[in-house]
Amino acid sequence: MKANEYIFPRRLTRRDFMKMAGVATVGLALPSLVQAAEKKEPVRIGSGYHTYELVEDWGKLPDGMKYGFGCGVIVDSKDRVYVTSRSANPCVAIFDRKGKLLETWSNDFADKVGLTTAEVADTAHCLYWSKEGRNEFIYWTENVSTNKEGPKKGKRVYKTDLKGKVLYTIGNVEKEDSTSQKFDWTNPTDVAVAPNGDIYVVDGYGSQRVSRFDKHFKHLKTIGAPGKEHGQFKTCHGVWINTLRKGEPEVYIADRTNGRIEVFSLDLEYKRTVLGGEVRNPCCFYQHKGNMYVPDLGGRLTIIDAEDKLVAHLGDGKGKPDNKTNPALFAAPHALTVDSHGDIYVVEWVNFGRPRKFKHTPQKV
Repeated sequence: MKANEYIFPRRLTRRDFMKMAGVATVGLALPSLVQAAEKKEPVRIGSGYHTYELVEDWGKLPDGMKYGFGCGVIVDSKDRVYVTSRSANPCVAIFDRKGKLLETWSNDFADKVGLTTAEVADTAHCLYWSKEGRNEFIYWTENVSTNKEGPKKGKRVYKTDLKGKVLYTIGNVEKEDSTSQKFDWTNPTDVAVAPNGDIYVVDGYGSQRVSRFDKHFKHLKTIGAPGKEHGQFKTCHGVWINTLRKGEPEVYIADRTNGRIEVFSLDLEYKRTVLGGEVRNPCCFYQHKGNMYVPDLGGRLTIIDAEDKLVAHLGDGKGKPDNKTNPALFAAPHALTVDSHGDIYVVEWVNFGRPRKFKHTPQKV
């Protein structure tokens, strides 16, 4: 290099500036391309209108808390999501729809229902949210405890407000009074409430009976026994009052081990069987905007329409070795709910509960 070239470098032309700008643009674009490549594709299940996208990390608990086997999940009128599992800490976790943890219930809740947190974890099962007039309530079912020593706990259904205050208990109670009554369930699993306030309870892990009460818990009728005939059940695990069809509402019963959905009148007279061969082990129900959603313990979610026709199977993980870890698969869906936006929340009968949210993201076909 000549000395004068060092002291007096050549003047840059417009073409030089353009070249430099091009190199800079490429330099800036490269990290963006790398970032785009590193960005994970969203996890989706379903197709067309019934496409849902996993919301990563929804339902996470703070350090020191954990889920047990996933029991129930409900959403209230404000889209707050209540999750219960077989865990003593927390017994119940409440989130907003974005996944922010609002409350956890453990010791205080156990005291309200007359149990220890360990006993709550031992007996926890399904939840049912009910809007009655202007008020909202939660119905809880308890399984029988596994404790081999001392009196058997559980075997109750109780109604609470949204803060967990017990308003009425029916089943395995010590004494009867204005807010409690005895009833001989062996292992109840689910509750549903009809538009007129009548209450239906399935004794799905026990006697295989279905009982109807009025809104004051006066017993009206009981049907059922173990078996395969209509009116008999083999794990009548879930119950729902379907109001999607024209005419009188109907009682849908998830006859899980018989692999069918049985439909009855409000007076518990058999009407028909739904989706023979299209459900494996249906657990319970939730209806939303013209469709019924069925968590199936056989590894998938099923959606049916108001005419009982199959709409979709979602996330089928049956027989797949990664169904407990693959975010696009289900292992054992036990309960679900749908919020006002059409988003689905699911808990599974696995020892870590696996609560997940799937946002409704319909796709054009």
